[in-house]
Amino acid sequence: MFAAESLLPGLYLVGTPIGNLEDITVRAIRVLKQADLIACEDTRETQKLLNRYAIETRTVSYHEHNEALRATELVEKLSRGMRIALVTDAGMPAVSDPGFRLVRLALERSLRVVPVPGPVAFVAALVASGLPVDCFAFRGFLPPRQGARRQALDGIRHSRQTEIFYEAPQRLRETLEDAFAVFGPYRSVAIARELTKVHEEFWRGPLAAVLETVRRREQVKGEITLLFGPEAGSTAALPGVSVRERVEEIMREEQLEEKAALKKAAKERGVSKSAIYRELQLEKRQSAKK
Repeated sequence: MFAAESLLPGLYLVGTPIGNLEDITVRAIRVLKQADLIACEDTRETQKLLNRYAIETRTVSYHEHNEALRATELVEKLSRGMRIALVTDAGMPAVSDPGFRLVRLALERSLRVVPVPGPVAFVAALVASGLPVDCFAFRGFLPPRQGARRQALDGIRHSRQTEIFYEAPQRLRETLEDAFAVFGPYRSVAIARELTKVHEEFWRGPLAAVLETVRRREQVKGEITLLFGPEAGSTAALPGVSVRERVEEIMREEQLEEKAALKKAAKERGVSKSAIYRELQLEKRQSAKK
């Protein structure tokens, strides 16, 4: 057995489970146990996790309504050599949750800030969405008002990457209807609901079909992650056509060199040029072995 590493003074940004309490790292548990204080978005929610792992560290609230005052208080404690862990109700601190103000203030004072990685809902949703993962953007929550929301959606209408948002369950239907009005019926969509929890589910498919699924629900509850695939014209990955075949086809038909053909193939498939290049080289190696 290795001896437990001693925790140095500083601010520790600790990732906590987004649903299933088993999704926590050994390091996170150690940090929470050794910290002098745990700053929580909701002390009652965090206490459930602490009880599960017999963590007795004292807690204090740190949320959007007291963030300005509490950040100053916590930085003063850090300046005196305390070890403070910051957690939110779920996931990584400061990702669509409180934390940024405290991190920035601590860094301005040249205090130690240490990330302790853990689950992130939008990453979990992305990897299981079936949408392109080589290039994506996480944009937090869409505006709650329809006018601003449609304007935001219009801004990504021609996006060549996967676009990810969090959304309130009571606004999901309205948001999808606005997306339908902006994107049309065929945009690829994935919705992740209640990730890692008992009632976890995904809805995937063309926007029209996913919208119809949501409309049939009397009520949508739980944490929602909403993902839109790249614009349809930018993902023309032909079924059964390999990257090598497509690149050679472009070179032949458009009289382009391989580098230019790679760039065009990458745009068609909604991925980066480096990703297309890696895939092409892999296909070449596999072909050479045959």
